[in-house]
Amino acid sequence: MPKYASLGAMYIVAIAWLYVTFMMAITETSITGGILTFLFYGVLPCGLFLWLVGTPQRKRNKSGQIAE
Repeated sequence: MPKYASLGAMYIVAIAWLYVTFMMAITETSITGGILTFLFYGVLPCGLFLWLVGTPQRKRNKSGQIAE
């Protein structure tokens, strides 16, 4: 398995989740409700997920820079 195969799958899941929450947001009855739905169900959880899952890679990058 290639080194970055899981990284690509992670982004596909994130893009799919944002698509689903965008579709939820556009069905809201008000603009404010749609924006809040997209932010609280889509952007914030997806950003947290990407940050948490990307932590090991950031640590490897940082230790590689220190070693050089």
